[in-house]
Amino acid sequence: MKQLKLLPVFILLSVIGCKKWNPAPAETMYFPSNTSGEWETKSISALGWNQNAVTDLKKFLTEKNSKSFMILVNGRIVLEEYFDGHTPTTTWQWNSAGKTLTSVVTGIAQQEGLLNINNTASQYLGSGWTSEPAAKENLITVKHLLTMTSGLDESSDLVVKSKLTYVADAGTRWAYANVFQKLMDVVASAGNQNYETYFNSKLKNKIGMDGFWDNGVIFKIYNSNTRSMARFGLLALNNGKWNNEQIINESYFSESIKSSQSINPSYGYLWWLNGKNTYMIPGSQTVFQGSLVPNAPVDMYAAMGASDQRIYIIPSKKMVVVRMGNASDPANPSFAVSGFDNALWQKINAVIN
Repeated sequence: MKQLKLLPVFILLSVIGCKKWNPAPAETMYFPSNTSGEWETKSISALGWNQNAVTDLKKFLTEKNSKSFMILVNGRIVLEEYFDGHTPTTTWQWNSAGKTLTSVVTGIAQQEGLLNINNTASQYLGSGWTSEPAAKENLITVKHLLTMTSGLDESSDLVVKSKLTYVADAGTRWAYANVFQKLMDVVASAGNQNYETYFNSKLKNKIGMDGFWDNGVIFKIYNSNTRSMARFGLLALNNGKWNNEQIINESYFSESIKSSQSINPSYGYLWWLNGKNTYMIPGSQTVFQGSLVPNAPVDMYAAMGASDQRIYIIPSKKMVVVRMGNASDPANPSFAVSGFDNALWQKINAVIN
């Protein structure tokens, strides 16, 4: 009888090792239909997350006056929760989280050749849109409005000429202010049409959002259901691309989620940025040391609005997190980043890590 020759052990181990460690194909990015309510889901168990920690997360969200909460991974819904009578079709205000919508629409207007963010705002708004001397007003570019560095007085919520007064030269001071709303007038003037009409055709309808702008005396606030907020978050996760269409130029979007100036490196073009060395907050000129939300991933960027309206985008995890609701701490409501963010991310980390 012929004796079978055995392969050397190291060859067998190599073959087995190669089979064992062959990586699974990456999951494709999913985009929900623009014409139906269908939306693919992904289970917590399939992701290897901690199901036992979900109860504590929901309890925290309830205690903190949340109305809705969603987590997407690769575009698929992993968690979708509603509280206190809120439903998937209920409309809620984005507050200042909607600033990011205006950031994107401004970029779309630029890519269409309607405006240039490096031009003066007066080129689109006309001379005398502020109460500053002409020489100071003409320092303000569209980009200064995008980055909260117009140098105009931020103490009044009213965006009217009499309240738009000089504090510093444009580009030398960061201050969170409602004057960003003049960007809507810039886009409307540049496009020779109503801002909401332009917004609907160039952004809202293209990604299947619902909602409307509430043009109040003080604030211009977007209102929508939670899934529409998640749709916008998914667009942002994909650097302005929806399915096969690049809605907003990728180079502009990438620029918008980087430090827009050195005064507050945690701020882009109306986006808040995590993982920087220092940050500032609305209503203060204090520079705080450290990251914006220490418990959150360093690559996170976010849309943040009063009463803790949130869209967190985490590219490294291909994740979008949305929270809508009343202020987490009614006695100390914030306009943007607050202690709520860090506490919420502690709960999220217990689920996903």
